[in-house]
Amino acid sequence: MKTRGFTVSAAFCAALFFTTGLAAQQARIYNTAKLKLQADKQIFGGTVLSSDPEIYCAMANAGFDYLWIEMQHSPLTYQEVAHMIRACKGAPAIPFIRVPDATEGDIQKAVDIGALGIIIPMVESVEKVRNAVKFAKYPPVGKRSQGNGQYGVLWGSDYRKTANDNIMIVAMIESPAGTAIAQQIADVPGVDVVFVASTDLGSFSGRKQGDPEYEAYVTKIHDVVLRSGLKLGGPHAWKDRPGFTFFQSAGEASLIRSGAQMVLGSAPMAGEKKGVAPIEGSEHHK
Repeated sequence: MKTRGFTVSAAFCAALFFTTGLAAQQARIYNTAKLKLQADKQIFGGTVLSSDPEIYCAMANAGFDYLWIEMQHSPLTYQEVAHMIRACKGAPAIPFIRVPDATEGDIQKAVDIGALGIIIPMVESVEKVRNAVKFAKYPPVGKRSQGNGQYGVLWGSDYRKTANDNIMIVAMIESPAGTAIAQQIADVPGVDVVFVASTDLGSFSGRKQGDPEYEAYVTKIHDVVLRSGLKLGGPHAWKDRPGFTFFQSAGEASLIRSGAQMVLGSAPMAGEKKGVAPIEGSEHHK
C-alpha cells in the first residue's frame, strides 16, 4: 500500500510539475505592447508603408511601442515585410500588420513572418473577427496550421507554445454598420482591441468629427469596448480622449517632413484642428 501510495503521489507530483511548467512556459509574454496595455498604459504605433528595411529599422527604434505595417493600402508584399521585420530583429517596436482582409492566407502569412499583432480592417460582420482569431491562433484556440516561418528566429524556440498568449487581434470599426454590431465584435473571444477608424467613420457616415451623430457613434463604441474589458484604439490625435489607449501614429513621410521642419526651425504646418485626425493619405492616421 505504501508503495502504491508513493507511486500515486509521485505520479501526481510529476503531473503537477509538468502542468505548472507548461503554464509558466505559456505565460511567457514577449509582446511588450501587450504588456503595456495590460498595465493600462497608452501605446503608440508608427505607420510603415515603405519596403526599405533601413526606414523600417529607423521607425522600429524611434520610440514607438509597435509598428502599424500597412498592407491594406500599400503595395507591400509579405516577402518584403518578412525581410523588414527580420532585418530589425530585437527592435523595441513590436510588428503589427494591417492585413488586406481576414482571409486564412493573409493572416497565416502575417503571423508566420513574425507579426504579433493582426489588425483587421472594415469589420462589419462578426464572422470576419472570428476568422481573424481562428487563423491567427494555434489549436485549441484556433485553427492555425504549423507551417514554416521566421517566427522562431524572432521570438524563440518555444514560439508555438507561447504564440497564442502573445498575438493580439485588433478589430477596426470604420462605418455605422460596424458600430451597430460593436457589442457582438467585443464579445468574440480572442479580440484584444477595438479600433475606431476616425476618418473612414466620417466618410461612411457623412458626418465630421464633432458632429453629434459622429460623436454618438464614437461614444457607443467607447462604452461597449470598455464595458467588455477590451482596449480602445484610435488615431494619435485622440490621445487625450478618455478611455483610448491604443493609437496609430504618423507614417514615415510625415515624420521625415516634421523632422526636417524641426531641424530647419520651420513652423509646423497650419490648418489642422487639435484632436481631429487628418484625412487619409496626408498623415496616414486612420
